[in-house]
This record gives sequence, C-alpha cells and structure tokens, in this order.
Amino acid sequence: MSKSVKNKKNWQGKTRGGHFGYWFFILLLKKLGLGFAYFFLRFVVVYFALFAPKASKNQYWYFRKIHSYSILKSLVSIIKNFYIFGQVLLDKIALMSGIKTKFTYNFDGEDNLLDLVQNQKGGLLVGAHIGNWEIAGHLLERIKTKVHILMLDVEHERVKALLDRSLTQKKLNIIPIKEDMSHLILIKDAFARNEFVAMHGDRFIGNAKHFYFDFFNEKAAFPSGPFYMAMKFDVPICFVSAVKENATHYHFFATKPQIYKNIGNPKLRDQQIKEILKTYINNIEIILKAYPLQWFNYYDFWKHQK
Repeated sequence: MSKSVKNKKNWQGKTRGGHFGYWFFILLLKKLGLGFAYFFLRFVVVYFALFAPKASKNQYWYFRKIHSYSILKSLVSIIKNFYIFGQVLLDKIALMSGIKTKFTYNFDGEDNLLDLVQNQKGGLLVGAHIGNWEIAGHLLERIKTKVHILMLDVEHERVKALLDRSLTQKKLNIIPIKEDMSHLILIKDAFARNEFVAMHGDRFIGNAKHFYFDFFNEKAAFPSGPFYMAMKFDVPICFVSAVKENATHYHFFATKPQIYKNIGNPKLRDQQIKEILKTYINNIEIILKAYPLQWFNYYDFWKHQK
C-alpha cells in the first residue's frame, strides 16, 4: 500500500550549496586543475561534516545500521563519503565544462543499450543517488543516441544561470519536471523518436505515489512513477549507474532491458510495479554492497531512521 511520508522525512528537492561555492570551485578547476580542487575540497569536507549535522547524522545511521560498521569506522566513513561526493561534483563540472581530465572508464552492460539503439528502440534508464549520475549520462553519448535527463528544476535561479554559463560542453537535454505535467509530452515525444529518457528511482516529493519496501532489511519509500512510466509508454527499462573506483576511473553498469506491458486493472498494475521495484532495489543493493561509500541520499531515507 502506498503511504505518505512526513514532511520532516521527505526530500525537498533542493541541493545544498550556493552561488559563491559553485563559482569558487569552477574557478579553481579552470585555473588550477582538478587535482588542486580535490586538495582544497578536503577543508570543505571538514567544514561540512561539522556544520551539516543532519546529513552527518543520517550517514552515521546508514553506516552503523545498514552496513554494521563500528562507531569509529562509521565516523571515518562519513568523512570519506562527503569527500567522494565532493569529488563527484567536481568531476561533473570538469567533464561537462570541457576541462582536460585523465578519466578512464570500463563498462558492464553497455551492449544492452547498444542493442536497443541498433533495433531502433528508445528506453527508460533508471538510476539512483549512487556514484555519479551525470557522468553516467555523459558516457551514454558513446551509444550515439539522444539522452534526455528528467530532473526537478528547483535550484536558485542565480546558481542555475552560473552553471549554464560554465558547463559549455553540456550536450544532454534536460526535461524539467513541471507541476502542470507538461513534461510528460516531452517524454512521450522522446520515446516516439526512439530516444532514451534517464531519471532517478529513489526519490520523490510531497504526496507522490510510493510504496514501502525492504531495502537492506529496513523499510524505505520508493516512488512508483518511474516504473509506471515505462509501462505506460511501453518502453524497455534498464537500471544504470556509474561509480567512482578511484581518482580517475569510473565503472558504468547497465542491466538487461525489460518490457512490462501496461495493465488496466489498478490492483494488478500496482502489483507489477512492485515487482519491478523489487528488481530495482535488488540492483542498487548489489551496487551499494560493493561501493558503500557512494550512497548520496542525505535525508531520512529509511522509515525508522533516527
């Protein structure tokens, strides 16, 4: 059964950070390079750990409860997690701004997406707030088809304007989620052209329909929307992610595409969505077991998280 999440536990659709912070790191990247930006990031991480207690508390719970880390290992892992998250943001800006980098990549499941392109089929690519979502989208240019990223457009206008000016190499098309649901027309048109639409499957806002599932043996809410969308538009669905394995190397994963037919009966449709969700959750559990430091949901994700 779908349920509502209390406001204090619900993600508000906002990313932490401001105009000066973005501008400063973009300047560092362009003038001094990625290595120096990583070095300076260490000081920012310490500040963030001290003055973002909510995020630190939630990550501590995640490491202690989900991964059964010791107190000391959990505290150290919080710092490492913040540092990797900062690197991920810097990597995104560097890559999409055309700044020279030494990134290397390897790909598991890329053939799954190439097969769709060769068969002239579009698809829905569902990721999570694990690793580097933007890098994953950028790497999809390899498959030579257009990728549209569906996202909430709730950043402050000045920050968005700054990023739009700086990310001169941004080639991905963004479909902003609108209250009037007009984004559904753009999504339908993209699928009609056999293109890909990419989105997250682990966050929702407000009273959007969702289901509680066991995620690492703890109840957590997941939206039904992304999975219903694949059924509604009769397109293949793949689960994708890109994790950072070291300072200059990323690993891309894509599962085998699956098609789920739309079902008219609401109860049967919900049951099928739940089956898709189970597969999705199992996939991100596998990724997080291998890369536990790259969980970047910084709010109360689990139902009983305190």
